[in-house]
Amino acid sequence: MRVLQFTFKILTIIGCWQPESWSSCMRTVYDVYTVFIVILLHTFLITQFLDIIWNVDNAEDFTENFYATLATFVSCSKMLSLLLNRNNIDTLTNILVEKPYRPLDIDEMIIWNKFDKLVYINTLCYTILIVTTSICFTLTSLLTEFRKRNLTYRAWLPYDYNSSTIVFCLTYAHQVISLTAGSFITVACDSLICGLLVHICCQIEILECRLNKISNDHNNLHDCIFHHDSIFKYALRLNKKFRMTIAMQFIVSMMVICSNLYQMTKSSTVDASYLPLLLYMSCMLTQIFIYCWYGNEVKLKSIQVMDNIFEMNWLTLDKNLKESLLIVMNRALVPIEFTSVYVLSMNLDCFVGLLKTSYSVYNLLKQV
Repeated sequence: MRVLQFTFKILTIIGCWQPESWSSCMRTVYDVYTVFIVILLHTFLITQFLDIIWNVDNAEDFTENFYATLATFVSCSKMLSLLLNRNNIDTLTNILVEKPYRPLDIDEMIIWNKFDKLVYINTLCYTILIVTTSICFTLTSLLTEFRKRNLTYRAWLPYDYNSSTIVFCLTYAHQVISLTAGSFITVACDSLICGLLVHICCQIEILECRLNKISNDHNNLHDCIFHHDSIFKYALRLNKKFRMTIAMQFIVSMMVICSNLYQMTKSSTVDASYLPLLLYMSCMLTQIFIYCWYGNEVKLKSIQVMDNIFEMNWLTLDKNLKESLLIVMNRALVPIEFTSVYVLSMNLDCFVGLLKTSYSVYNLLKQV
């Protein structure tokens, strides 16, 4: 039994996860492939950044470059985070199939399968959205910019990419491949973190299932208490390992939304670039929304444990059992709350606040 199987397939595609069954020769080839993806993304980011420094001289050019540069920067940061945390990712996923997390009976297995299916559907839908946006950008560029021998994105290059057809095609392919690789890295990282958040909700529901059976078997209380404490420790560890990635996603998304709004107001609905911008805006909003939604779900689920215990049949329980359950209820008063750098909480209020802040900054940018 393995969690997040579809997500790990995407991680393998983008060079962040080596299957354990591969031979040493295949692992060496895969390491070379990983280095290639890293170099590809970082060279793309450097050319975009240098364009802002040396070529951009007005607001339109700046916003045209800025949202794309930020997206590439986030993709590079997420890939580095995934590569640096490979051991932690392996530990976090393997823990979920060991005691006290793994399902013990048919009821718990039903709960497990329900949440595992939810993770798969979320990842699939999110992948379709990101890939569709990437394809839309590529096709729009091929039908418009490629014919004019213009690149998909603004970039500073140390050579004249229009010097020959081969040089232009290679430079153009570099940007398109980088866009595709960055899209899959975004899908993999976001699906991994949100998938683990869903599995925390799954563990809380399994814990509630076990607590409901205490009246029949009092010996299970110790295991339930240990499981409850383990869920808190697991959530703390997950938040600690990815808090910088989450914080960067929040900050960058706010800036991208502002820049993208500015770009959309400057273009007409009949322009070829309007649909890609609209899809891109949908992707950025979805990215933040799934973090906030499942962060909020974890918080609500952790508080719900207290209500679930309160609704038990207390009259059939002995005094020691009641006292132990009161301790668990007191522990559940403090919810599991995910934060970005311990400042912004991942919940729906934060999502609304982010939208308000983005719109305020956009109005300021428009006036300036």
